[in-house]
Amino acid sequence: MHAARRASSQPDVARKPRVLFLIRSLGRGGAERQLTVLASGLRQSGWEVAVACFYAGGAFQRELERGGVPIIDLHKRGRWDVIGFLWRLWRALRQFEPDIVHGYLTVGNLLSLMGRVARPGSRVVWGVRSSFIDRERYDWMSRLTFALSCRMARRADRIIFNSQAGSRLHGARGYPADRLVVIANGIDVEHFRFDEPARQQMRREWGASDQDVLVGLIGRLDPMKDHPTFLQAAALLVADHAQWRFVCVGEGGSAYARELTAKARELGLADRMVWAGSCEDMVAAYSAMDIVVSSSFGEGFPNVVAEAMACGRPCVVTQVGDSAYLVADTGIVVPPREPQALRDGIAQMQRRIESDSRATALAARARVVDHFSTAKLVNSSARVLENVCRCDCPLGGLAS
Repeated sequence: MHAARRASSQPDVARKPRVLFLIRSLGRGGAERQLTVLASGLRQSGWEVAVACFYAGGAFQRELERGGVPIIDLHKRGRWDVIGFLWRLWRALRQFEPDIVHGYLTVGNLLSLMGRVARPGSRVVWGVRSSFIDRERYDWMSRLTFALSCRMARRADRIIFNSQAGSRLHGARGYPADRLVVIANGIDVEHFRFDEPARQQMRREWGASDQDVLVGLIGRLDPMKDHPTFLQAAALLVADHAQWRFVCVGEGGSAYARELTAKARELGLADRMVWAGSCEDMVAAYSAMDIVVSSSFGEGFPNVVAEAMACGRPCVVTQVGDSAYLVADTGIVVPPREPQALRDGIAQMQRRIESDSRATALAARARVVDHFSTAKLVNSSARVLENVCRCDCPLGGLAS
């Protein structure tokens, strides 16, 4: 029996590898959306895949299940549910018998290494979605797990980044250069496209008239997204012209949310700013905006920027991560943490729109359609995963 198990632990080259993704949750977020796109795409291509998550029930779970991807709920009951959680993960690994355990994000990546013990012969692939993160702003557990990931990265067979910036930063922190590969995020350009009726409905809900220039920032309320710089840039714009309106889409901690709303009042933006919270219809949200801004001081590949561009919305981004590469000449790039520069970039983009709004919108969408499709994400990932199982994956570089 043991001999049979050892034999079955080696992937059959005649079939596609069996892949188990491992992630904390399937709530709304860029990494969670990309995992959903990849797992669903592989499933549609005939791969046997499943997703194991610490906490089930997130927004993307329903989408995965509709696409025929099984969800394995590990029933984690909180941070200190360790022994029982690890036992349930071990059991899931033994039962699913993956050829590849594909972690997502730091803790998922670290725990994917259990696959080597629970399923001897399985390969381990990590998914890293960040570049710069100021970890001093986060708790000790975040700092500890990142430091541990730097030490344990050599135990992964392959480490996939969604940005060149992330690959360079982690390589400098000790991640093995010969195992790093970059695969840009994929955007569903059939779903994310401009919708005029949805635009009008959402603008009415947000109290924006046809004459208003609505500038939006989409992202969780998190220090790294740098909402304060966005708010200061907004105040500078309002001082020059009354046409400007602003919206922030996303949720976050209640204390930080109160801090930001107080900052907006202090800057005189209370009647020009909408705090929209989470949004179920992101196509409507993007379509409603005239300009989309990313003011982050730390990014990898910003999904919201690519989705906005697919909806024909021009973007102003900070020079972080792969943001400048993403927008190319369709957007405007400014230094991070500089409100005046951000204000000038937004004003410059509005002048570009006034000059030729149709060309501006078409160029933004074409950039994503041509370079960042879901098909390209799935095909590039499939090649890397197949090569990992065959042990002949060329080391280092950019998957295309």
